[in-house]
Amino acid sequence: MKNKGVSTSYYHRSLGHKKTRLSSSFHDSHSLDNKTIVLGGGCFWCTEATFLLLPGVTKVEPGYAGGDVPDPTYEQVSAGDTGHAEVIRVEYDSKKTDLDNIFELFFTVHDPTTLDRQGADVGTQYRSIVLYEDEGQRQSTEDYIAKIQDNYKDKIVTEIKKLDKFYLAEDYHKNYFEKNPNAGYCRVVIAPKVEKAKKIINK
Repeated sequence: MKNKGVSTSYYHRSLGHKKTRLSSSFHDSHSLDNKTIVLGGGCFWCTEATFLLLPGVTKVEPGYAGGDVPDPTYEQVSAGDTGHAEVIRVEYDSKKTDLDNIFELFFTVHDPTTLDRQGADVGTQYRSIVLYEDEGQRQSTEDYIAKIQDNYKDKIVTEIKKLDKFYLAEDYHKNYFEKNPNAGYCRVVIAPKVEKAKKIINK
């Protein structure tokens, strides 16, 4: 079980897996109706698990973005020296869902008011961030944050930044919650977020 104050990086390092790079490029969607947006809200095990539940989402990929070091490893990102955040690339069918639905889930399953922190996970790699693909996404992000700001006592500190490059995370991060539902971090941290996501989606 994850102890209070111990970051997610402890669990990642303990797995002992080597990195397998699949791709560092931003690939084309399979359909003109499919759109993508990159989101960071703490550990990508959490955000991936929740977004896989959202109807209309066709793919969720954990990775790294927002920094300036090319093709980073998890170890580099977790050291906090790359500028990258742990993120997910969400591909969705724009005929079945939209950014409002995506943002509603995103801002529900993480705290956008804590700077460089989600719970016991502390560091710039865990910051709240939206990496937009075009000006339409940027404006939609700003408008949504303005709409929900009054729901929070503290200021929303989500970074809004133009996406440069997205780097896929190591293979062992993908579908982590699905593969390891009984792991301590999954039971204590991810499972409650998944239940919260289900309530939002099914309301």
